[in-house]
Amino acid sequence: MMGHANRPLIDDSAKCVILCYTPRKEYYKKFLYEAFPVESHLQHFLHDNLNAEVVSRVIENKQDAVDYLTWTFRYRRLTQNPNYYNLQGVTRRHLSDHLSELVENTLSDLEASECVVIDDDTDLSPSNLGLIASYQYISYTTIERFSTSLTSKIKMKGLLEILSSASEYSLLPIRPGKEDVVRRLMNHQRFSFENPKASDPHVKANALLQAHFSRQPVGGNLVSDQREVLLSASRLLRAMVDVISNNGWLGPALLAMEVSQMVTQGMWEGDSMLLQLPHFTRDLAKRCQENPGKSIETVFDLVEMEDNERSELLQMSKLQLMDTVSFCDRFPNIDLSYEVMDHDSIRAGKDVILQVTLERDMKERTEVGPVDAPRYPKSIEEGWWLVVGDMKTNQLLTIKRVSLLRNAKVKLNFTAPMEPGRKTCTLYFMCDS
Repeated sequence: MMGHANRPLIDDSAKCVILCYTPRKEYYKKFLYEAFPVESHLQHFLHDNLNAEVVSRVIENKQDAVDYLTWTFRYRRLTQNPNYYNLQGVTRRHLSDHLSELVENTLSDLEASECVVIDDDTDLSPSNLGLIASYQYISYTTIERFSTSLTSKIKMKGLLEILSSASEYSLLPIRPGKEDVVRRLMNHQRFSFENPKASDPHVKANALLQAHFSRQPVGGNLVSDQREVLLSASRLLRAMVDVISNNGWLGPALLAMEVSQMVTQGMWEGDSMLLQLPHFTRDLAKRCQENPGKSIETVFDLVEMEDNERSELLQMSKLQLMDTVSFCDRFPNIDLSYEVMDHDSIRAGKDVILQVTLERDMKERTEVGPVDAPRYPKSIEEGWWLVVGDMKTNQLLTIKRVSLLRNAKVKLNFTAPMEPGRKTCTLYFMCDS
């Protein structure tokens, strides 16, 4: 309440008046004039902290982890307030035992979640899951849940449930008296809920995601809640793609990439591509698809139309048409070509090198700029995935994330299938936005 007494950038000062009984006056004055001790809560975040240090090779064994803790604020407070940290004493032996136990328990949890590998009961090295968690800045419990819950046959509904179950959403606020608002939101979504509890923050996150895809307006505090859900979803989905790729599943990886696009553009994967354009509604997109003579289904179909035909079809004002034309000019138009290196000498089980050439049509522009995504809560730069796989066997052979300005040459390395004979693979070029 005191924080709202002053309006930032508007008021130069503010007053807070506390009305209380006279005997309590001195008690409240202590809060103003005497400093409170600040205690460490490192134990609540130590798992992700140690995992990141193991990944960066700052910590290579258990003794390094103990030494690392001696440089923290927590170590300084142990002797100052031992009761708060459940210490029986403040001698060197007590401190050493406390830190050793803390490190042992934390690393055991990280090993159980397959984020850290412990060799010879002392040496530490990061696993693939640990690398993903550290690089994408997500919780070790989330990466463990992704690893154990995702399957090779996952569908959209299941993927959204797993995404919403991330530990990052556990702190999503559930406000007293607002359960009915969340429940009404849940009742109007495409997919039902396995655990339809309006007081569950993970269910709320799922409902807000689906409302975003359906472009359903939300009001009040749900606006800020949805913003937090969307911002976390982007990096969670990148981590999910990495986990799926680590298992070599093609279909689920492509599905997670599509959901990443859905989060950025605020639409379902089966919706008209034209809904990305400004001022386009579902009715207008339907009218474009039903256009006599030629169905207009993509941005490129719209660009190829004559100006007078486009104006007659869209029936927009001049300003709206200018917005639409500006969007079309900035829409990615990328030429892709590839070459299999030494294709005559490829043998079963041997390495294959695929060189991919990407070239963007800049249309007299000097820079790419951010993605046109007015429904996403902040400015975002585009990213791309190059994927090689076999949809018949659901096998992902290789994947690489790339950034593209004007042009790029990317080499993809993978192992040819063990079975001899002619094999057909597909090269996918997927945007995350």
